[in-house]
Amino acid sequence: QVQLVESGGGLVQAGGSLGLSCKVSGRSVTGYTMGWFRQAPGKEREFVAAISARGSRSLFADSVKGRFTISRDNAKNTVYLQMNNVKPDDTAVYYCAGRDNYPLTDNPKEFLHWGQGTQVTVSS
Repeated sequence: QVQLVESGGGLVQAGGSLGLSCKVSGRSVTGYTMGWFRQAPGKEREFVAAISARGSRSLFADSVKGRFTISRDNAKNTVYLQMNNVKPDDTAVYYCAGRDNYPLTDNPKEFLHWGQGTQVTVSS
């Protein structure tokens, strides 16, 4: 069974930076497209970023372009989300997700493996 565990969430001031990690166990992430999604109270879960299996390509939501970076270290079975210049609107539970043997996508329904989420709160 594949398991995804997010870490690194917490409280950060607007304009600051925060790094999230997603550790995958039970299966190698090699060959998996990995993504980050977030959900704020009262809102639908939304796409944040995704990265291809070999890390050569990435996709970002318009709301985070230029501020967030997604990366991966397949040898460590870990995916990262570096959040820079954070805004109060970035406050949400952030989820890591994976899909097997498919190209980049921003559709959450196409990601079959999900973590439990980590809370990110940005204060003004």
